[in-house]
Amino acid sequence: MNVYSDSSHTALKYLKDTEVNLSNLLIMAGDFNIRDSFWDPAFPHHSHLCDDLLIVANSFNLELLCPTNNVPTRYSNSDSGSNSTINLMFLRSGSRELNSYSILLDSRFSSDHASLIVTIGIAEEYINSFKFSIVKNSEEESRFIEEVTHAIKSINADNLVNSFKLEETTTSLTSTVDYVWKVNSK
Repeated sequence: MNVYSDSSHTALKYLKDTEVNLSNLLIMAGDFNIRDSFWDPAFPHHSHLCDDLLIVANSFNLELLCPTNNVPTRYSNSDSGSNSTINLMFLRSGSRELNSYSILLDSRFSSDHASLIVTIGIAEEYINSFKFSIVKNSEEESRFIEEVTHAIKSINADNLVNSFKLEETTTSLTSTVDYVWKVNSK
């Protein structure tokens, strides 16, 4: 889940005050706009907003992990301003696969925020799949086209007097096309 909480902490208030039913959430990340000594050693204060955010994350079975490189995530545009950590990532509690993330300073370009990155491993899996087809310009293709064309030409349009008859006709045509496909495809 990607979160942006404005300076009034609207998203945090929403997540805290609303019973959000999200099952199997693996990651919650974003700009939470909360400065706190819990995740920013350069900031000397602790806030109740930090506690609220940790409670919300815990309700999703997520925990805040330290990045592999603990550097600020927001950079001041002025020399007098201070850099801060307000972009955070919460990952599935106890997960062996999702247990760390990094802050990409080089990806900021003109933004004042650094990107957060997590690697999600995908297990290699063989999926036995197949699809039926008809070889182009084959006898089967000619037979398929001929039989479907005949089925379409055989539709009695005078019989389509109501939605029931239309539904009945389209269902019959669909069944015919499915059958002709099965007979001619490999």
